[in-house]
This record gives sequence, C-alpha cells and structure tokens, in this order.
Amino acid sequence: MGSIKASLKAINEAVRQQKWEEVLTQTSNVIERDPKNYQAYVFRAFALDKKNQIDLAEAAYKKATELRADPQAWQGLIKVYQKQGPVSLVKYHHAALQLADLFKSADDMYKCQDVIDKFVDFARTHGDRSQYVQALHIILPDSPIYSALEGRLPHPAKTYETMAQIIEVDEKKRINTLIGERRTRLGAKLSEVTVEVNREVLGQSKLGWIYEQLILWSNDDDVRRQYEEKLLQFRYDRLLVLPAPEKGAELEVVQKLANDMVIIKHPFKLAWDIAVEWQDCKEIHDWDVNVLNEYCAHFPDSDLYRVLTGFMTSDFSPFPKKTDSTTPAKVDATQELDESEDDEDGGAPTSVIPYTDEDRLLMMTEGISTTNSLLAHRLMAEYYQHLEEHESTVELMRKAWNIMLAETEKTGKAFTNANQAFMLYLATALVFYQSPRNHGEAKHLFDKVLENDATSTAAMIGVGLIYEEEEEFDQAIDFLTRALKGDPGNLRVQAEVGWLYALKGDYTRGKAELESLLPTMISQPVSKDLLAQTQYRLGCCVWNIDPSTAARKSRNGAYVYFIDALKSNFSYAPAYSSLGIYYDDYAKDKSRARRCFLKAVELSSAEVESAQRLAKSFAQDSDWDRVELIAQRVVDSGRVKPPPGSKKKGISWPFSALGIAELNKQDYAKAIVSFQHALRITPDDYHSWVGLGESYHHSGRYIAATKAIQNAQTLESGKDDGDTWFTKYMLANVKRELGEFDEAVDLYRSVVSQRPEEEGVAIALMQTMVENALDCIEKGLFGKSIDLATSTLSYAVTVSEPIVNSFNFWKAVGDACSVFSQVQGRAKDFPVEDTRKLFDVTDQETVYGALQEIDGVGTEVVFAKGISPEDEKLGVDLTRSLHATILAHKRAIHLTSQDVHAHAVAYYNLGWAEYQAHSSLPRSVRVQSSRYQKAAVRCFKRSIELEAGNADFWNSLGVITSEINPSVAQHAFVRALYLNERSPHAWTNLGALALLQNDVQFANEAFTRAQSNDPDYAHAWVGQGFVALLYGDVREARGLFTHAMDISESSSLLTRRQYPTSMFDHILTLTQTDVTALIQPLFALTQLHRLKPQDVPYRHLLTLFQERTDDHDSAIPILEATCEELEGDYEATETPQSLARFALAKTDLARSYLAAGNNASAIECGEMALELSSDASSKELTRDQRIKARLSAHLTVGLAQYFDGHADAAVTYFETALEESEHDPDAACLLAQVLWATGTEDARERARTVLFDVIEKDPSHIQSVVLLGIIALLDVDEESLEAVVSELQALRTSDKATDAQRSHIGNVFRAVAALDENNTDVEVLTQIQNDVMLHPHLPHGWSRLGDISGDEYPADMALHVALKSIPPKGQIEAIELADAYAGTGSAADAQVAILVAPWANSGWESLGDAVAR
Repeated sequence: MGSIKASLKAINEAVRQQKWEEVLTQTSNVIERDPKNYQAYVFRAFALDKKNQIDLAEAAYKKATELRADPQAWQGLIKVYQKQGPVSLVKYHHAALQLADLFKSADDMYKCQDVIDKFVDFARTHGDRSQYVQALHIILPDSPIYSALEGRLPHPAKTYETMAQIIEVDEKKRINTLIGERRTRLGAKLSEVTVEVNREVLGQSKLGWIYEQLILWSNDDDVRRQYEEKLLQFRYDRLLVLPAPEKGAELEVVQKLANDMVIIKHPFKLAWDIAVEWQDCKEIHDWDVNVLNEYCAHFPDSDLYRVLTGFMTSDFSPFPKKTDSTTPAKVDATQELDESEDDEDGGAPTSVIPYTDEDRLLMMTEGISTTNSLLAHRLMAEYYQHLEEHESTVELMRKAWNIMLAETEKTGKAFTNANQAFMLYLATALVFYQSPRNHGEAKHLFDKVLENDATSTAAMIGVGLIYEEEEEFDQAIDFLTRALKGDPGNLRVQAEVGWLYALKGDYTRGKAELESLLPTMISQPVSKDLLAQTQYRLGCCVWNIDPSTAARKSRNGAYVYFIDALKSNFSYAPAYSSLGIYYDDYAKDKSRARRCFLKAVELSSAEVESAQRLAKSFAQDSDWDRVELIAQRVVDSGRVKPPPGSKKKGISWPFSALGIAELNKQDYAKAIVSFQHALRITPDDYHSWVGLGESYHHSGRYIAATKAIQNAQTLESGKDDGDTWFTKYMLANVKRELGEFDEAVDLYRSVVSQRPEEEGVAIALMQTMVENALDCIEKGLFGKSIDLATSTLSYAVTVSEPIVNSFNFWKAVGDACSVFSQVQGRAKDFPVEDTRKLFDVTDQETVYGALQEIDGVGTEVVFAKGISPEDEKLGVDLTRSLHATILAHKRAIHLTSQDVHAHAVAYYNLGWAEYQAHSSLPRSVRVQSSRYQKAAVRCFKRSIELEAGNADFWNSLGVITSEINPSVAQHAFVRALYLNERSPHAWTNLGALALLQNDVQFANEAFTRAQSNDPDYAHAWVGQGFVALLYGDVREARGLFTHAMDISESSSLLTRRQYPTSMFDHILTLTQTDVTALIQPLFALTQLHRLKPQDVPYRHLLTLFQERTDDHDSAIPILEATCEELEGDYEATETPQSLARFALAKTDLARSYLAAGNNASAIECGEMALELSSDASSKELTRDQRIKARLSAHLTVGLAQYFDGHADAAVTYFETALEESEHDPDAACLLAQVLWATGTEDARERARTVLFDVIEKDPSHIQSVVLLGIIALLDVDEESLEAVVSELQALRTSDKATDAQRSHIGNVFRAVAALDENNTDVEVLTQIQNDVMLHPHLPHGWSRLGDISGDEYPADMALHVALKSIPPKGQIEAIELADAYAGTGSAADAQVAILVAPWANSGWESLGDAVAR
C-alpha cells in the first residue's frame, strides 16, 4: 500500500513537471497492481487528455467515475466533452447532470448552478439550434436538477417560449427545403409534395407539447392567448396533413381547442370558424344565435359576416331580431365631415346593416362569392330558395357540395346534416330549373335524402312535383298527401294536389279544390306567384270543363281567371299563353295573340305552345332570325328532351325550326346537328328528313344526303304529289353533284311534269343535261353528248316566258350549242329549227347587239336557209353552232345588265365562245388576229372591269392575248397567280407563254409548279413533254405525253395530238411492233377525228395506225376524203407542201386499196402517186421521203398488177422499185417471189440472181436466205442447199430473227429432212425437237411436235406457251393462237379457236374432227 502511495506521489510530481509519458507508465503500473485505484485513473485520464488522446482520456475518466462518486472525474470528463465539441453534447448533458447532482448533494448550489449554466452556454455557443433546444430541457421543470435550482434558473415559460421560437423557424425552414428538393423528382406534384413534407415534419414536431407547457406555465394572459392561437393553428395544420385513419383523434382535439376559445370569447377567427362551421346542425335555427351575433361582432370584415347579417336581418330568418340599440343610427352629412382620421387608414372595423332587400341581397352575394363557409352556403341557399332563384341555387349548391367534399377530405369530419341540406336545396331547385331536364337528378337526390330521413317533408314535396311533371299523377298525389300530413297548412302543396286532379282529367274536382283555396290565399299574405298560378289553373279547369266554342269564347268564363292571374302577377307567363290561344283561335285577333305569345315567351322559355305558334307566325313572314331566337330559347329551356324513363314525348319542332333558320343562313354544319336532334326525338318527321338531306347536300356530304332524302321518301305515302316534289328535286340535285346525271335528269323530268312552272327545276334540268353532255365529251361518249345537247335545246323551246328571261337559261342554251362545236364530227346534227325558235325575237339588234360591230355575229347565219354543197356542209353547220353559242351568251349579257357579278360572268362566257369560234377557223386564217379573237379580248377585259378579283378572268385574258401581245398575256397570268397562286391552269398557261418566247427554263419551272398544285392536270405534263423535246430527250417526252394521255379527259385535243405523234415516231424506230402499243394511240386519234374531223394531218395519222392494225375498211373512206381535200387545196394554192401531202396520201390510199382487195383502185392511186413524185428535182419531198413513197407505190402497183394476173407488168414495177430504192433487200425478195411465180426459166434464173445479189450485200438477210433454201429444195440443188442450210444454222439463233422468221427457218429444216431420201422420220422429228429446244417459248415447235408424235402433251404445251405470248407479253398473232387451240383436238378448244380467229381453217377443221370422233 505504501508503494502505491509513493507511486501516486511520483505520478503527481511527474504531472507537475508535465512528463506525460512517465505519468502514463507509472499509472499503468499502479492500475496493474490496483485495478480499482481511482486516483491512478484520474491521473492517467489527465495525461491522456494533455497528449490529445481524447477517446482514451474519456474512457479513463468514465472508469474513474465508476470507481468513486467524486466531482474531479466528472469535471475532467466535462473538459474532454468540451474539447470534442457539439458531437458529444448529449454526453456532456449527462455528465453535467451527474456533476450538478454531486454538488447538490454537497449542498454547494453555486457550483451546481455554474455547471448547468456553463452547459447551457456551451450548447448555445457551440451546438446547432436543435441541440440548443435539446439542451434547454436541463432547466425545464421535468429536469432532475430543476427542484434544487428552482428560483436560480430562468422561468419555464421563458424557456418554453425560446424553444418554441427556435423550433418554429427551424421547422418552417426544413419544410421549405424539403419541398424544394422533392418537387424536382420525376412525376412529383407540388401539392402532393407539400402535403407529404408537412405530414412528415408536423408529425415529428414537438411544438404542440411545448405550446401546451408554455400555456400551462405562463403567467401573462396575452402570451397565453397568443400561444393558444398558435396551438390551435398548429393542431389544425397537422390535422389537414394527417392520413385519413389518424384524423379522428386530432379532429377532437382541434374542435375542443376551438370551442374553448369561443367560450372565453377570444376573437381568434380560426377558432370561431371551426366552432360555427363544425356544429353541422340539422336545421338553421339550431345554431346558437348568441354565438352567431358574437361572431358578427368580432369579425365584421369577414365574408361569413356579410351572409349572416343579410340572412339574420331578413323577414324569414328563424333567429330573433337584434334590439333597436344595435341598429346603427343614420348619420347626416355634417357628422360625416367631422369623423376622425380613423376612417381613412385604419380604425376599428365598422358593422354594416342592410336596410332594403336589394342591399341585403347585394351584401350576401358579395360575401358568398369569396367564401368557403358551409354555413354561409346553407344560408344563401335558403335565401335563394325563398326568392325562387333556382338557377342561382343550382350553381351555388354544386359549388357548396365541392367545398364540403374538399373540407371532409381535408379535416376528416363528415358533414352529414350539411350534406342532407345541400341535397335538398339542389334537388328542390332542379325540380324547377330547366324543368324537366333535371328531374332525374333531382329525384335521385330526394331519394338519397329519404333514405336517411324518411319523414323529410321537403323531399316528399319535391318527389311529388317530379311525378307531376312526369305525368305520374297518382304517385304525385300520394307523395304530396304524405307531405301535407307533416305540414297541413301548406297552401302551395294543397294547390298542387288540386291541380293534379285536374291533370288526371277530373277538372270538376280540381276546380272545387282550387276554388276552396282562393279565399284563404287572398286573405293571407301568400306569394303573388302562388295566387296567380292558382287563378290560372282554375281558369284552365273552367276552359276544359266546357270545350264548346261558345263557352271558350265567352269573356265570363276561363278568360276572367286568366285576366285575374295577370292582375295578381303581371309576369305570370302561362296566363299570357292561354290568352294568346284565346285571341288566336276564338277572338280571331292575330295581333293581340302574337303580343300575348311574345310576352309569354319573353317571360318563360317553358311556354312551348306559345313559342311554336310564334315561330310559325315569324316563319310565315320569313323572319328567320326571330324563328331561330325562339327555337333556341325553347331548346335551352330543357323541355324538348324528356328525361330517361319519362312518359312525356319529346318536342322536335324547335330543332327543326333551328335547322331551317340555320339552313337559310347557310350554316349547314349547325343545321345538320339541329335536324339530327329533331329526328332523334321524332324519327318519322318528314320535313326534318328533307331538311337534313338539303343540309347534307349543301355541305358536300352527298351520300348522306341521298340516304336522308330516301328516308324522307319512305314517309311520303299518303301525301299529295304537290308536297313530295321537293324530295325528288333535292335527290336530283344530289345525283347531279355525284355525277349520276342520267338519274338526275329523270328525276328533274319527273318534277317538271308535276310543276312545269318551277323556274329553278327547269333551269336545273337544262343545266344537268348540259353538264351530262359535257361529261360525256370528257368520257368519250360523243354520240350521247350530242343527243343530250339536242334534248336540251328541244326542251328549251317548250319552257315558259319567265324562265326564258333568266341568265342561267341562256347560259345552258349556249353551253348546249357549244357541244356541237366541240364534237364537230356531229355538227350536222345541230337542231337548226329549235335554235331558230329560241333566237327569234322582235328586237334582235338590242338583244344581240353586244360587240356586233367587232365580231359581226348576228342572227343571219342561224336563220339562213338553203342547201349547202356536201363539201361545205360541215363548215356551215359548225359556223351555225358557233354563232348560236355566241348569240346565247349575248342574250345573257342583255338580261344581266342589272347584276354586276352575273354580267361579268356573261361576258366571260361570251369571251370563250368567241375564242372557240376563232379556234375553229382554218389554220391559215388564224395566222392573223380574227374578229372573233378581238371580240374575245374585249369580253375578257370587260369581265375584269366588272370583277377584277376573279383569277379565271385574268387567266382567260392571258390565253387569248398570248399570240397577240405577250406582254399583256404575261401580266394577266401573273395577276391570275397573284389572286390564286395554286391554279394549275394559270401556271401551265404561263409555261406555254414562256415556250412561245423560247424561255425553256422558266417554262419548265412553271409546268413543275402546275404539276405540284394539281398532279392530275394533263396539260402541265404535256408542257413538260415539250420542254423535254426541246432539250432533245425524246424518250422522256414520250413518257410525259403517255402519262398526260392516261390522266386526261377525252376532250383534251392537245394530248390526243401529241401522244399519237410521239408514239408513231417511236414505232418507226422499232423492228417489231407490239399491237397493244397501237391501241391507245388509235383510240386517241379516233376521238380526235370525231372532235376535229377537219384536222387533216392527224386524220392522215389515224389512217396510218389503222393500216398497222389491218383496219383498212375504216382507213379507206378517211383517206379518200383526205385526198380529195388535199387535192382541192393543191389546186387552190399549188404549193409544194400541198403537193407533197397529196402524194403521200395517195400512196397510203393505194396500200389500203390493195389490202382491201381493190386492185384497180390501188393501181390507179399508186400510179398517180408515182406521177406526183416523179420529179426528183422538185423540193416538195425530201430524198428519203421520195424514195420511201415511190418504193411503196411501185410495190403496191406491182402487187396489184400481179393479183390482177399481169405478172409481167408487176415485174416491171418491182424492178423499177428495186432500182429506185437502191436495191432494197425486202423489195428484192418480193421481186424474186413474183419472178419465180411466173414459171419461166429465165424469170426463175433472174430470181436466183436477185437473191444472190442481196445475200452478197447482206449475208444476214434472213428472208433472202430462206427463199434461196426453198428454191434449192425445189431445184434439188444439193450443193446450194448445203450452203443455205449452213447459213441458216447460224441465223437460226440470231437475235435479229423475229418469231415468224424462226418459224420459217424451222419449216425449211423440216422440209430438208423430209425430202432427203436418205433421212427417216426420226430426222424430221429431230429437227422439230431442235426447234423446241432452241425456242421453247414459241408455240410453232410444240404444235409441229404434237402433229408428228400425236401426243397430247406437246399440243397442250403449244397452247400454254401461246397463251403466254399474247400481247402485250408477246407477239403472237390471232391465227397462231387459234392454231394452238385447234391443235389440242378437243371440241371446246376448237370452239375457242373459232372464236379467236373465225377466218382461219384450223379451228373449223379441228371442230369437225372432234365431232366426227
């Protein structure tokens, strides 16, 4: 023990000398010897502390405190904690309490307080705000040391207030920080984040407890009230954010705090709002009037004050009125001037008490507009219900219901009674508001009220009124009777019961019931509406008890009650309706009746009968604006559509009237909707179907219009024809818009037969026939178009005089006449007599005098009589039709002098008629500006003067002046594009003008713009084709012309000229011609010939295509007429060009005669062609043209001579042809064949020589080699045959050989094999098989293989490959296809062969063999 003390002394000395390592060593030794030595642990902790080994020092001090309750160790431990800083503040808190307790035990209160004060100061200085708050708990009453230091420490209220202030700031900051962080998350909503953060922070907050303790310890009433308010606000805020299951307990706390503050009358608005609002009384009078008065006194600026004051001062308020002392005295003007300055910028709030009902309503309306108070909404609803402001009640209650649901969701409180009250107010208002639209909803609400309160009188009355409206009178009487048991003095319900008996048909009992109530109503202060209603209903009973005319006409019957009703309430609408019916039906005073109906509708939109009669009256006056106004008012009333399940029928006439009014305003979309509504209510409403069809038609929905009109026609049974013609007319209009002109014409004719004087129908019939004719021209039905135009003119003669004097009539006549000038091939069918009747007027100079000094067009040509020569007949007929067209449009100009727009259109139409006349002139005449062209320019200029904003007028002026004045034309096109930049016509015409001026690049751009605006406009593609030609791209041009042909109409002359021309140029470059490539150009030229039969060049081109399709019979008449016309032209002009065209035409005619078998005519024409082209020095034909023409003529004449039996003459022509054509190989072959056919040895030797000469010049000429092979076979010249066979072996696989030539080569090889004595049948079969192997896609090899082998398979294969070679896939001829069919041997295929080629023998022979078998 002594050694330990010595060691402790040594340790103490080492401490003084600050030898900390020695201290640690010696203390370790002491602790080893005495582990419970307190002083050694203290010294060791002290040394460790000095060496900054804080954690070890803390452990040593803690060990020392465990060994002895001595202040030294705790003081050392506190110093360690102070060095560790705020991290060890909790440990410091514990150590300070322990040290203070030791000093308390030692009765050293000074040191005890000093320890606590230093701890609090350290926490305030070094810790954060939350640690400081936590540290303050050490000086609170619940601290272990508080009892010892009470009086030495700050008052608890002060400490609690400090804690509250710190926590308030920290929690507010934390809430804002967390909201800012979490609102940036994906999908986060600010409202949800705010609630979540508040729930998290307020749920963990200790503010509530601190407020409660502060209120408990505070001696200052003001501070206590302040923190009572804060406590209530905190609890209320916490209630709002708590989850629904946890709201119940908090709700009770909040309500208790609020009620306590109200009891002590502390003016904290939140507390009073909660205390007043959350009472949720069943009836309004259940609220404590004293509390309400005190609320008004405390909060005169609140919205609830305004509503409460307005309601409580009203006459029907259930609360007792305030004493007179509370009523503010009136203040005169002088007193107002002496008021204090408090009135300007502050002062005490002043209560305002309304004096009048208007002020009261204004005050309550201002208050309810900005408040969410449920009590305020109940009071306002009660007030509105008293005023019968049902619409306002509905809006208010829907808003109140949303507020109540939101309040319940926020606070968790169920406002059961408020919910019941809101449902009653809303349901009662819905019974009367827009009745009966809302009856379904009202009944549902009443039923929900009765589920919770089966004795609710208001609910039963409401259900009864609904049943009354739905004509369930027995049920209505039952409910209202039950309601009377709860309220027997209710006069309104009694009157309703009496009226229900009347509605059931028991007018006598109803009259008695209502009469018994009148004295009471008159004596008691009842509402004027109820009194007027009862008097009116009594009048209705009297009206229906005796329905005779005399009784109803009497002014002592029902009339008296209606007048009394108006005296009681001048604004009672049903009485006006009944008086209107009285004046309209019995007093025969239409003026008074209209005024009564108008007043009834103004007062109430529910007066449907008045509205209907008034609408009919306005409709008769064509006042559609008023009709629409009245119909819309009835629709908005909600009475047109009964609620689901109602026995009442819907009212469709307001929708029909709306549709008709909107139709007259050309608002077709709204008209469609209105008529659809009408038809949903009344599906068999004939006029609504008609109106719907007309609306669909005008809006462009033609299919829907057709269906609607057809539905209307199904309802026409039993109706007079005079009432049903309009549906036919409308259906005809729809068919016309759909392009179904034939059906439209038939329908128009049907209507015209019933109503011949209907101008619109007659004009529509003529316009439709003309449109049909023009459509037929576009489709290529030229004959039908002529028939329709003829019918139009024939009908025009029969119409009445008023119709004749209309612009549309003469436009239709002009268009009908123009059909004959478009289809010039049928100009001879122009109905001259009908036209003369149409244009026969007395004052012709006035009627047809427009521009006559320029164009010179009068009635002379139309009325000229006489027989024209056949060759001039076409020109005369064409001129007559053109002049008739011009005269018709001049007549239109004369008739439209008072209508600027129609006048402009008439000049526009005349301009095109003049231009059409100019275009029909011969090409030579059109070189210079004609009188028609000048007149056209004047017409288009005049139309532009009248209507400068029409792009079509400018475009037309550009077209007509393109060749006269390009500058004007360019300006016109640019102006047209300015007005309509998307016009493909204007862009195309501008491109054509650019081409005329050699601006190819700009033309290309213009045509491209036209194509982009309308890809289906053919002329833009033709223009691009011209551009491609100018650039030298013939293939591109041909493709563009082909596309233009595909998309163009049959009336497009330009495409029908350019496309066949480009195709013919292309065909001339081909060695083989697909027959399908000839069909479309042939059709195009045929249509062009019918449209323009005088167009000689294209007429000639047509015959060339006909020749290539073997249609010689059609080509001969055209060529004959062409030759005759060209001969006359040559005789008149004697130009080289005329001579050249005449010579070429004669050459082509000679070939056609030869093909048709007319050898004599062929010889005659051929010789004339040779004679015309005999002069080689003349320049009418180029060298190539002359060679080809003379070669054709020589060959034609030679063949004709040969077929006539003049072989020598034929040889002469062939030899001449051979010489002039520079030994053309094909001509040489033809000459060789004719020479061989003569049979003389010299001729045959000459044939051999000719063929050898051909082969010498062109060894690959297949026909020459084949002919030499045949000659060698006939001559049995094996040497020559061997050479020919060798040559044919090489040519057999040549790409230059056609299918026919390959077939001929195969025939030669087969003949060589068959005629060789050394060969067998196998060699012949081998040759045929070689044909099949080399050309498996050709049918001739398979057919021959089938003939020799007798098998079915080769014949079937021949047919199979033949079908695949049908044009356009191949080049097989009809005869070859027929042979393939006939080769199968079946009767069915033989019949097909006959059908394909009836002139071929193979089909007939195969059929005979099949029948024989």
